[in-house]
Amino acid sequence: SSEKTSLVEVPPVGNERILFVDDETALVEMGKQMLERLGYKVTAKTSSIEALKTFQAHPEKFDLVMTDQTMPNMTGDKLAKQISAIRPGIPIVLCSGFGELFDERNAKGVGIQAFVMKPLVMLDLAKVIRKVLDDK
Repeated sequence: SSEKTSLVEVPPVGNERILFVDDETALVEMGKQMLERLGYKVTAKTSSIEALKTFQAHPEKFDLVMTDQTMPNMTGDKLAKQISAIRPGIPIVLCSGFGELFDERNAKGVGIQAFVMKPLVMLDLAKVIRKVLDDK
């Protein structure tokens, strides 16, 4: 019925530029598609080192960084710390899997403003991104 459809929450959209980092190619593709469907311009990287190089080269080209926590070479919190050092205050969202313990006080210290749990859910993702971007 038409009453039901009005209860479906529409994810908030945006047009900002997001750097999306996850070492799993399938997850990067999925995350990129979700974010693009929400209207964002996405640069996706499967390496935290590559992501950092990309950010270092053009820190002004991104409005938000979304990174996985568990990655080889450089974990998400370490990447966040490096990115915050280059451009303090840029919103950073950390994605972590079920059961990954992360100290939220630590997170604030390295520039992480919000968390999303994996598997990524489009509505949650959309809300977290808007909250972080609109809080700036």
